Amino acid sequence: MTGYIHSTESFGTVDGPGIRFVVFMQGCIMRCAYCHNPDTWEIGTGKEITAEELLKQYNKNRAFYKDGGITVTGGEPLLQIDFLTELFIKAKEEDIHTCLDTSGITYNDNPKYLEKLELLISHTDLVMLDIKHINSEKHKSLTGHANKAVLDFAKFLEKKNVPVWIRHIVVEGITDSKDDLVRLGEFIGSLSNVKALDVLPYHTMGVNKYEELGIDYPLKGLSALPFEKAVEAREYILEGIKKTRTNKKEQ
Repeated sequence: MTGYIHSTESFGTVDGPGIRFVVFMQGCIMRCAYCHNPDTWEIGTGKEITAEELLKQYNKNRAFYKDGGITVTGGEPLLQIDFLTELFIKAKEEDIHTCLDTSGITYNDNPKYLEKLELLISHTDLVMLDIKHINSEKHKSLTGHANKAVLDFAKFLEKKNVPVWIRHIVVEGITDSKDDLVRLGEFIGSLSNVKALDVLPYHTMGVNKYEELGIDYPLKGLSALPFEKAVEAREYILEGIKKTRTNKKEQ
């Protein structure tokens, strides 16, 4: 089996625990306004590669990954679930820590899909779930899709007891509303499998890629968010988490 990838990174340090070998899959159905990898959108393009070839690349630097492992990101990795599953099965055979970085947007309750998903997550040590927006209409405006699949995927992962790191990007005027951030925290607080929360400030590092590809950048002119604003947003999310967990204890 072969998959389509955009690229790899040998020494990732922000894509899961430890130093990671990061695989960027090709193809995505979302069109996030702040996406900094528009060159990963097109499905069925990129470099065709096998799981064995990726593991060979990993093993070249295996000594550096003793506290890390493989992270597969995108694009949207779940668009190539069969290839991803084969890669993770083979990785676990070699005792490699596996991490999936996803938006969860492909989740659905089709029995055949769920069967495939269950097989994948049985070989997944960690999921990094990017929740773009807690408000479904705002999520659709931001990404082109409602957020039901994302939230349902989060609940599925809880049911299967898969460790999750939540990521949220704070964009001024779009994802920085206190009410929305507290609501996001309330949802996160309802999950028992969340191990970490990363709240990241919006940046403009992808703007040049849009120019090179001849694509209009949706947030043109919007400045990068100051780091302290992301810290403030994280406190609002933690407020929501605490609120939900306190209510649970009192029930």
